[in-house]
Amino acid sequence: MSASGGGKAIIAALLANLGIAIAKFIGFLVSGSSSMLAESVHSLADTGNQGLLLLGGRQSRKRADESHPFGYGRERYVYAFVVSIILFSVGGVFSIYEGIEKIQHPHELETPIVPLVILLVAMVLEGFSLRTAIGESNHVRGKQSWISFVRHAKAPELPVVLLEDVAALTGLVFAFAGVGLSVLTGNPIFDAIGTLAIGALLVAVAIILGIETKSLLVGEGASAGDFDKIREAITSHKDVEALIHIKTLYLGPDELLVAAKLAFGRAKKLSDVASSIDDVEAAIRAAVPIARIIYLEPDVYSPPNAAHPTTDAIVIKGAD
Repeated sequence: MSASGGGKAIIAALLANLGIAIAKFIGFLVSGSSSMLAESVHSLADTGNQGLLLLGGRQSRKRADESHPFGYGRERYVYAFVVSIILFSVGGVFSIYEGIEKIQHPHELETPIVPLVILLVAMVLEGFSLRTAIGESNHVRGKQSWISFVRHAKAPELPVVLLEDVAALTGLVFAFAGVGLSVLTGNPIFDAIGTLAIGALLVAVAIILGIETKSLLVGEGASAGDFDKIREAITSHKDVEALIHIKTLYLGPDELLVAAKLAFGRAKKLSDVASSIDDVEAAIRAAVPIARIIYLEPDVYSPPNAAHPTTDAIVIKGAD
């Protein structure tokens, strides 16, 4: 997996969640706490999430073939979408169901000190996982805010892991509060309320991630900054008279397709045009290294008129 995929953060989260899931389930068996059961399912789902993200990264590295001529880069988006919708939703719906069940049929907690200790240890481990995810994200986040990073990141793994870890820590707080209040008041209803809060949290995170990964699956173009760099690389070439139109598309988190129609002088020789196109391609790759697949079509620019109107953006060299 590439650096943008946050492999270190994913592995750290997987190991932390696997250990936490086992500990939480033991805590549930000892105490009968529904919050602990919900958190066990939550951590188990998170462990599966990280496994799917790693699998998606591996699948995305397969070489292009006849059936997939642009490669398998979007596999990472598919697996991230599966993570955000199915596993998060399953964990959330299960937790809500368990919370409602425990409200209708309250169950006294047994040996409550065990789940409380386990939850505290889990907070420490989740904090370590979140710290790793933040460190990995800072390598690629730049000056973006965290909200902007989650919304606009083209590599889905780091936003998924970040939101997972934040949700996990918040869920642990809900569980700790539910178990703690049940112990202090002797009323198990608080444990059930904590379980409902965990379920609502997971469903909310599932919706957020589902919306963001859906956008990537549908197909996003280059960011505004990269688009401007590509346009500048094209229009700054001495032989390009106009950029007639341009389209960009992410084929995967680390691979951008660029297709453009460029205007050259009518008197230009074919060999000169071909050489200029090679120069423009090199300039685009230098400006935006992830622009790996580039198609540039030469043409002769004709200003639009009433008979042949156009809505394409035209960039004329030397125009005001």
